[in-house]
Amino acid sequence: MFKLYEYSPSGNCYKVRLLLTQLNIPFDRTEINILQKESRTPEFLVKNPNGRIPVLEIAPGKFLFESNAIMFYLSEKTEFFPNDKFERAQVMQWLFFEQYSHEPYIATSRFWISVLGKAEEYQAALQQKKAPGYAALGVMEQHLEKNDFFVGDRYSIADIGLFAYTHVAGEGGFDLTRFPAIQNWIGRVKNQPRYISIT
Repeated sequence: MFKLYEYSPSGNCYKVRLLLTQLNIPFDRTEINILQKESRTPEFLVKNPNGRIPVLEIAPGKFLFESNAIMFYLSEKTEFFPNDKFERAQVMQWLFFEQYSHEPYIATSRFWISVLGKAEEYQAALQQKKAPGYAALGVMEQHLEKNDFFVGDRYSIADIGLFAYTHVAGEGGFDLTRFPAIQNWIGRVKNQPRYISIT
């Protein structure tokens, strides 16, 4: 059985938890409290030398880390990853977008405000993240004005990857009421079979 090492509030961990659930794959969960540096212990660093969550143990002593890589591994040859070569590349395109243009602004802001509760301490840094965060949401909005989902007009790991932090962007100080297409897409994702919430 797969074993997921995770910190429950993390959107990156939620991606994997959601996909495993929607694939109907049983898995065990082990909570790793990153606030108490549990991902930096010698025991955990054997699983991921980078000291980050999530980590998926796919066989005894065989570990995979980085949330989008884990989703790729799990989704191959399933309905969550396309067969068409161009569409597969588009999925990766959106997952790279999520990690480089979206997550550093929206997820980090949420972490500082809602997980650490240090909005005042990080006020200046949070202000710097507003414009690029809203820019990423603008790119998504533009795409979703013409498409129900991110690739091939069907739900895939591209949607899961972007949904994880977008649907809780308000917890990072981002106003989603400005993005009606994103709000409609969030509703479509929540209506997928075997959907589970982040908490």
